Amino acid sequence: MTDSIELRPTKEQMLHFYQQMLEIRRTEEQAAKAYTLKKILGFCHLYIGQEAVAVGAIGALNDDDDIVTAYRDHGQIMARGVSANAMMAELFGKSTGVCHGVGGSMHLVSKEHNFLGGYGIVGAHVPLGVGAAFASKYLNNGKVSLTFLGDGAAQQGAFYEAIAMAQLWKLPSVIIIENNKYAMGTSIERHSYLTDLSTRAEGVGMKRWQFKAYDVQEVYANVKKAVDHARSGKGPVLLEAVTYRYRGHSMSDPAKYRAEGELEGHKEELDGIRLAEIALVEQHGVSEDTLLEMQQAAKKVAKDAYKFAEESPIPDPSHLYDYTYAE
Repeated sequence: MTDSIELRPTKEQMLHFYQQMLEIRRTEEQAAKAYTLKKILGFCHLYIGQEAVAVGAIGALNDDDDIVTAYRDHGQIMARGVSANAMMAELFGKSTGVCHGVGGSMHLVSKEHNFLGGYGIVGAHVPLGVGAAFASKYLNNGKVSLTFLGDGAAQQGAFYEAIAMAQLWKLPSVIIIENNKYAMGTSIERHSYLTDLSTRAEGVGMKRWQFKAYDVQEVYANVKKAVDHARSGKGPVLLEAVTYRYRGHSMSDPAKYRAEGELEGHKEELDGIRLAEIALVEQHGVSEDTLLEMQQAAKKVAKDAYKFAEESPIPDPSHLYDYTYAE
């Protein structure tokens, strides 16, 4: 964990981070509404509660750095700069979606934003993130690859193989385990003997540490330190960001496995949006009126995204195989 003042976000960055977190949460709430109305079909894994991780981590990157992630990707692609409209339309399966309606909730991609994809096979995307880092080193282009995975995926063999290669070749890779306390419905204590998952890296000699990821400032500072290390040529870093999701694993999960009062306690004491509000007021002198304006703006972004997605056309079936076969 780092406390270096040089790595703390500025007031302008904090305002931007706060707005992003608000827009992600309000948009995800609209996605939950759409799912219950069967406007979104299939699987839908919401990011509510974890906003500080995506916003702080992606905020520590350069615009041309690569990102690879798993299926809980809505908040991450929005943090990268994809509009709520394009994200929501993709969830609705519409042609105006970021993948023209053929990707869906778990497979969001934006080449323009160097967002190389959300992937549905647990843990299998980590080698892809390491592969992007290998390409960066091979091309000597100064880019870093950032890979997100969940705590459950840290038990997969592909994850171990990927970190072994990343360390062997000293690749510019930062891998973040988002430990939201549950692998689907199984608590961290029940699926892993070691509850500091960053210690996985010690077996291959890789730099690592765990940190609490509720405060976006802490996320930014820790990931910036890791990114700077990887970009300097010193090798990869494995981070464990301890966070918490407010909803079930997916929209079909009622989350009855939580202890009584657990969720309410997290919301009251460790909510990332609330912590950002406190920091903006106490550290940067931002007024309550300004915060209220930003909150109202975020609600409008989310409602407009729902309306945009609902009114957008479905994809033209003639383009169904455009991204399946090469010409």
